[in-house]
Amino acid sequence: MTALQENVHPRPQLVRADWVDLCGQWEFAFDDEDRGLGEHWYRDSGVFDQTITLPYPPESELSGIHSTDLHPIVWYRLAIRTPSAASDERVLLHFGAVDYAATVWLNGILVGSHEGGHTPFQLDLTGAIDPLSDTQSLVVRAEDPVGDGTQPRGKQDWRSEPHDIWYHRTTGIWQPVWLEVVPELHLTELHWTPSVANASVTCSGELSADPGAAEHLRVVLRLGEEILAEHTVRLDRRRFRFDLAIPAARHGQDRFRLLWSPEQPVLIDATAELGESDIVHSYFGLRDVGTADGRFLLNHTPYYLRMVLQQGYWPQSHLAAPDGDALRREVELIKELGFNGVRVHQKAEDPRFLYWCDRLGLLVWGETANAYEFGPSAVQRLTREWLEILHRDRSHPSVIAWVPLNESWGVPDISAAPEQAHFVSSLYHLTKSIDPSRPVISNDGWETREADIYGVHDYTGHGAVLRERYGSPESIRRMLGAGRPGGRRVLLGKADLDVPVMLTEFGGLSFAPIEGEKWFGYSTVDDSDELVKLLGELVSAVLESPGLAGFCYTQLTDTEQETNGLLTSSREFKVSSTALKEIFTGTQGV
Repeated sequence: MTALQENVHPRPQLVRADWVDLCGQWEFAFDDEDRGLGEHWYRDSGVFDQTITLPYPPESELSGIHSTDLHPIVWYRLAIRTPSAASDERVLLHFGAVDYAATVWLNGILVGSHEGGHTPFQLDLTGAIDPLSDTQSLVVRAEDPVGDGTQPRGKQDWRSEPHDIWYHRTTGIWQPVWLEVVPELHLTELHWTPSVANASVTCSGELSADPGAAEHLRVVLRLGEEILAEHTVRLDRRRFRFDLAIPAARHGQDRFRLLWSPEQPVLIDATAELGESDIVHSYFGLRDVGTADGRFLLNHTPYYLRMVLQQGYWPQSHLAAPDGDALRREVELIKELGFNGVRVHQKAEDPRFLYWCDRLGLLVWGETANAYEFGPSAVQRLTREWLEILHRDRSHPSVIAWVPLNESWGVPDISAAPEQAHFVSSLYHLTKSIDPSRPVISNDGWETREADIYGVHDYTGHGAVLRERYGSPESIRRMLGAGRPGGRRVLLGKADLDVPVMLTEFGGLSFAPIEGEKWFGYSTVDDSDELVKLLGELVSAVLESPGLAGFCYTQLTDTEQETNGLLTSSREFKVSSTALKEIFTGTQGV
């Protein structure tokens, strides 16, 4: 394995001991005229005239290509040595994410395709492997057109150059690619839904096929060397679901040592053995989340959310992280600043980032890239990809809320177009039907319909204005009703006074721009001293509000021309991290 994955498996909650990393140097070609399919490039190695380093997109510096021009179609090729497999085993190829639509061939044979730029997929290569050759020709075609507004794009710009809050594109493969050999009958899914109140965890999943004759699945839960539970269940069908009691969690005065939180990120290791052929390793956190009486609850106790907006973008590699260490360092930086949570914005982040949030203790609002144009195609595309994100991430203890839409992106006429309002409502209910264990915010920022938390975006640059708008429960109710901090109504409907209210975007302070440079910010300051002063005024006004359940500050780092980060794009502090931590934790001057 390369340094990129030496510490964390690319699929950290369904791990087999042996796997082959395919990241590194691949052959590469642009196909701006869309000739490749007609000319059968999947059989022609001579057309690949460049070399790219994966998993970095071709627009990025680390890819070795570094072309930010509009290239709607790209091709990749790699000569691979497939791991040896017995006659009753399968060779699976995994992609973490390919933006946007991928088609894959092995030795000129089509093995599968996938649409969705932020979600993983796997393909079975077994039937296409040439047993007479030591190497196999793996070819990938990725299509990422910029002119289709119904395609979920998030913060990727549709223009030739970045503008306002949109950035350079990320085309093609941008998360790990890897191989593994599995038994004919194997586990394809494993999910965990904990319940502190019931001192148990629900284990659900799926096999690669119906077992025919009944198989047995043995699950062992451990905390270090301590065995917390051991259970064997008989499986006679492909999908399964059963509960595991955790007796140690029944002791009301002792179970705290088992509970997951940012302050104590305890993870319970799990081993699942399917018969004698398939062994996978996983983990989960024993914790409950919810809302009541206007507060967010963690393990049935009110918990104030101090969050920061993270774009998940690096100058040298765009949406892809520069390496595995960068994902861990991102979590460490956020915690160093005194935050206990992060809102990953318009992106489904690499699962290894979520692993470090689980391991180090950082709450996450799960989001996804939105489209810009409403229509049946946009509904189908966003819904399909959102379901895949829920499927991928719902076992991570760090993920404590779901946000399918942001600021009416893709539903710009929600207040006047019934079909758009129905879509937003349907996303809320669809999400709750898949995962009823977490709060869901249907449309964060404004024009919210159904929501378990009301998220408000307010970029005023004055602490006094924040105090006026959020300084009492009565003023917050007025803001939810008649107020328009973002220029639009906050709620499309009557407010439920038991629903928590959070300021989920505010601040956005930026140093005054240098003449001639591209720049975007919500409010400007002239130097670091003024940044600390104004930031202190804004945050203290939020912290003093008796009616807010938490906040999310915009934003963690500068990102291209969006220069309103607490850190530069290269992750350097603009002011002392100690000073920033004191501001966000309310200990400034204490």
